[in-house]
Amino acid sequence: MSRKVIKPVFSAAEAVGRVRPGSSVMVGGFNYGGIPYSLVEALVASGVGDLTLISNDTAYENVGHGRLVANGQVKKVIASHVGLNRKTGQLFHDGEMELELCPQGTFVERIRAGGFGLGGVLTPTGVGTVVEEGKQVLEVGGKKYILELPLRADVAFIRAHKSDRRGNLTYFGTNRNFNPVMAAAADYVIAEVDSVIEAGEINPNDVVTPGILVDALVMKGDHYYAART
Repeated sequence: MSRKVIKPVFSAAEAVGRVRPGSSVMVGGFNYGGIPYSLVEALVASGVGDLTLISNDTAYENVGHGRLVANGQVKKVIASHVGLNRKTGQLFHDGEMELELCPQGTFVERIRAGGFGLGGVLTPTGVGTVVEEGKQVLEVGGKKYILELPLRADVAFIRAHKSDRRGNLTYFGTNRNFNPVMAAAADYVIAEVDSVIEAGEINPNDVVTPGILVDALVMKGDHYYAART
């Protein structure tokens, strides 16, 4: 018998209660696009801190998860690019926040490895540079590779387009950047969506993230920057 679980639909404030001080949080998005703004704004308002933020970038000081950094709620950032948020660099250089920069392709592959239970990925990116410092370097077929370890999080905030009541997700435009891969790499996944429809109303061929990976749903709120996504 198939297990047909109806996913709970929470307010953003209720959903982010899952995040505790010290939690690691993955946040989907690329610059302005595909950020789950309602969830991030609710987390900012909660004041929960000591977080490890795993995201492609740290947006801007007053935009999305960049506000978590600017508010001092983040103890460590793991990202590919942080140059657009001056507060990120300032906190790092002042010794008030840890920063781990990861090449973008390596970043997404580490998340994919975390989601699929792999022990890591081998990549030539960064060999012979500061990127390899403190990491294991292996030689395969006469070529050197860095062993990059998987990335997982306690909670993932992802942004999708539609969900059915079982949590099956579709995406639209730039929402489909880091969101689908992050949905597989966290212990608890909260999806912010435009609408929730009845089970069976999404064509199975259109499902990108299966509901088994999603724990809770949140309808997008006023904080969503529709014009920029």
